[in-house]
Amino acid sequence: MTQEVITREMTVGEVFAKFPQKAQKLANELSKRGLNCVGCSSAASETLESGGFKHGMSDEMINELVGAMNGVLREKTDETTITLTPGAAKRFLEICNAQGKTNCALRLDEEPAGCSGFRYVLSFSEQATPDDVVLHSHGVTIHVRKKAFEARLKGCEVEYKDGLEPAFCITNPNARSACGCGSSHGYS
Repeated sequence: MTQEVITREMTVGEVFAKFPQKAQKLANELSKRGLNCVGCSSAASETLESGGFKHGMSDEMINELVGAMNGVLREKTDETTITLTPGAAKRFLEICNAQGKTNCALRLDEEPAGCSGFRYVLSFSEQATPDDVVLHSHGVTIHVRKKAFEARLKGCEVEYKDGLEPAFCITNPNARSACGCGSSHGYS
């Protein structure tokens, strides 16, 4: 069995249609390189190669992009739970210590918002409720509503991105759409 791969000749629309479970991470690879193709009307008909050239990328840069996108496809994720990357767990525990909340868990939830339907909500949780699933990842306890976990949040990965605008970012293999600014997501 050959593994499907992303090629320079594929359109962004084809990439997201073939690999919806990795769409958020693939979109991040495009955005990191200044290609904000997710909300662009040209994305459906323009190949990665032609889009890259139009945005001033060299052959080598396009090859690096395609390589990084295929790297995303090779990443193994546990779609039976919610995980934190080691960096996200470390940062959450640092925040807990700084705020004197050393016994708190991370609560992951979502609420209706934005043009795509939902936005993620991360907060401290002092105690699980009877309606929660309790998970553990890299030394962090995670509380999530059973209904949301089973319906939409199972398989999420929380990572922490440092930089000019540090933030916790969530990759959800169940999400099928996102607004152009990335503040909301949807499931249809």
